[in-house]
Amino acid sequence: MSLKQLTVFVQNHQGSLVSITETLAKHNVNIRALSIADTEDFGILRLIVNDTKTALDTLTSDGYLIKTTDVVGVKIGDAPGKLSEALRVLDENSINMEYLYAFMTRTEKHAYVVLRVADNQKAEKALEKADFHIITDKDVDKL
Repeated sequence: MSLKQLTVFVQNHQGSLVSITETLAKHNVNIRALSIADTEDFGILRLIVNDTKTALDTLTSDGYLIKTTDVVGVKIGDAPGKLSEALRVLDENSINMEYLYAFMTRTEKHAYVVLRVADNQKAEKALEKADFHIITDKDVDKL
């Protein structure tokens, strides 16, 4: 059930991110979640999009270096402590988390989080057992 995350390596100079987002928009690709980390020379842009194949094909043809990674998407209650509850489940099941970031959308009662963990299947089973909803590609399409 894991989601496909695109990791795009971006030159760290003015206009780079605009170029990527405009390219995706021209091809009707909607960004649902993103995270960017930078160094002096380059940035690492992580994306969850509504059309992974089109985004991958388009950005690759534009010369971007892209990696596809399976990640876990989880729906959590939008209230204090709910993220901690999800993270506690991973910790109690000895699942290492490398990073996380949030979706760009939320409902009145829920928030959506992307988790990069050492073992997606183990994380999904543990979270589902603790009554968390795992986000699928179909869920992303509805956002």
